[in-house]
Amino acid sequence: MDDVMISVLQRTMVAGTPLLLGTVGEVICERSGILNLGVEGVMSLGAVVAFIVTYTTGNPWFGLMAAIGAGMVISLIHAFASVTLQANQVVSGLALTMIGLGLSGMLGKPYVGRPLAEKMNDVAIPWLCDIPVVGAVFFRQTPFFYMAVLLALVAWFFLERTRLGIKVRSTGEHPRAAETQGVNVTLIRYACVMIGGGFSAMAGAHLSTSYSKSWIEGMTAGRGWIVIALTIFALWNPGKAIGGAFLFGGIFVLQYLLQPLGISPNFLAMLPYGATLLILIIIGLGDQRKLSAPAQLGEPYKRGER
Repeated sequence: MDDVMISVLQRTMVAGTPLLLGTVGEVICERSGILNLGVEGVMSLGAVVAFIVTYTTGNPWFGLMAAIGAGMVISLIHAFASVTLQANQVVSGLALTMIGLGLSGMLGKPYVGRPLAEKMNDVAIPWLCDIPVVGAVFFRQTPFFYMAVLLALVAWFFLERTRLGIKVRSTGEHPRAAETQGVNVTLIRYACVMIGGGFSAMAGAHLSTSYSKSWIEGMTAGRGWIVIALTIFALWNPGKAIGGAFLFGGIFVLQYLLQPLGISPNFLAMLPYGATLLILIIIGLGDQRKLSAPAQLGEPYKRGER
């Protein structure tokens, strides 16, 4: 029984890792006032770029770095449209999703069915990995897991406890007031959108070079949309995103645990998305004052405008 529980918890951590990476990036982006619905597309592009580079070089770390670069570059499209052109951020984000999905499908087509010779292997942390249950669950994991948790904590500290983090939050709450204090709102928003894209691409890289060792079109399977819901669920707090991401990771794993019971696979595939919708409804019915959404989220800002 202990072995079964450990296996389930291990798989939960693995399934929640890309959700956590994507959510932390989206939190940073939205705290600056920019709504980015392009997470799914950027995640998909990150997955295919990481796979292609890893397949070509045999080094998954090169694949990860290439994916982050690709995610940040393609996110410039959304940054330019939202910040410079002041376009509708919902439309721009959806366009980014379609571009990312289409581009990843085109680039990845020659690599469908080709397995990686070398994927990102799990790393056991000495001494800690020998702790009963806890060691096997938390300290025998992929490097992506350790990076995701560490980056979430760093992002929380950055946003809540540093001077630059205050500037990021102020651009999302009151950009005009921030500008009067010498804050370059445009630069910060560009940087946050690109950082968010880098995180989303990392999430995709995890799927193609660690979670799996092959590329298939659509492998992100809607995780980018769950990330957007998790951002709200976490109340735009990277620290709270840790619990939320692994909760949803557990829901993903639940699909496989219920399959032997004869439940319809189609119904099981709906579970993560049904849970996402249910949680958003519950949040929507709650006290809206507790949501703590950035006041200017999704609102374009023109320098010098009142």
